[in-house]
Amino acid sequence: MRLMLLAIVLLLLAPPAFAQIAVSVNDNKVMLDNGTVKVVPNAPPDTLSVIDLKSTPPRVVSEIPVPGSVVGPPFSVAITPDEGLALVTAAMKVDPSDPTKQVADNRLSVVDLRANPPQVIATLEAGKGAAGVSINRQGNLALVANRSEGTVSVYSIHGRTVTPAGKVTLGDEKTGVSHAAITPDGKMALVSRDGDDRISVLSIEGTKVEHTKRDLNAGLRPYGVDISSKGDIAVVANIGRGQGDADTASLIDLRANPPRVVDTITVGQTPEGIKLSPDGSLVAIIAMNGSNKPRQSPFFNDHGNLVLLRVSGGKLSKVAEAPIGHWSQGAAFSPDGRTILVGNMVEKEVWVFEWDGSALKQTAKLKVNGGSAAVRVADK
Repeated sequence: MRLMLLAIVLLLLAPPAFAQIAVSVNDNKVMLDNGTVKVVPNAPPDTLSVIDLKSTPPRVVSEIPVPGSVVGPPFSVAITPDEGLALVTAAMKVDPSDPTKQVADNRLSVVDLRANPPQVIATLEAGKGAAGVSINRQGNLALVANRSEGTVSVYSIHGRTVTPAGKVTLGDEKTGVSHAAITPDGKMALVSRDGDDRISVLSIEGTKVEHTKRDLNAGLRPYGVDISSKGDIAVVANIGRGQGDADTASLIDLRANPPRVVDTITVGQTPEGIKLSPDGSLVAIIAMNGSNKPRQSPFFNDHGNLVLLRVSGGKLSKVAEAPIGHWSQGAAFSPDGRTILVGNMVEKEVWVFEWDGSALKQTAKLKVNGGSAAVRVADK
């Protein structure tokens, strides 16, 4: 009996298993009116939705108010490897002096995902236009790209406490610092700069983060960037000028010394979102495909595209494509790489696709409270 009681106590004290969740940050402040982004009068709060990936199909299990923004790459939320915390940036807010406009925000919200329901436990200041955020796989450091400031903010993470630990300046506000992705060993980061068409390489030692002065050149306006779980490659979405031309995605060899761009492929109009599969063999691209343009535009299409690329032999090749919603943003893979989530702003939905190795099949549409501006799972 004592052994049985001891076993029960140990079971209760054991750390919970990974829940396999995704989160969607949803912007309620703005809407798309025939190709024009407008501020919503008296809008409800932005939200964060928690999605259970173990459920078939995945389902939304909780939603809470959290400031967010569709402005910037759809990497405005990151989850710690143990799925205990989420960090959410807010690049924009409604202008207090003119409710028809937006101005740059700088908030970084810390969300306790294990609370029931999840709750914001701290609000920190990042830089102006806080956009893409990443947490290293060690779970003790986060980087935030500040689009309207030309900087990257550094934070240390200890348990549920997130503390500012410095800032790296890469340029002025015209630099367009968009997202910072961290290698699996936690020693390097790639920072996209869509304002001056560069990808900066940062070195990381503890909380000391420095620009190595090595900048890569991939394509026109590099925006979203992601690094494989093996740390051997990275991919970047080059969103272009939004003038109806076909835009590109690039492959970066991180094992080369120094790292370099080795391939670039056309993926369609405005590849807003980009994400590598857990094993690094596939790349999900969210191409707006003109779905965010006025209906009378010659470049308008009544849907975006989920484009799936294969990574092999240092090259990118297209293997599948499926229609998605309008003004779509982020993508996320399930841990087994078989499920892909796509966030759609206009529809206010996260669409679920299954990949069987040869074709994409849409299996569900999840309603969320606001336009899905970013979707993320934990990098482990």
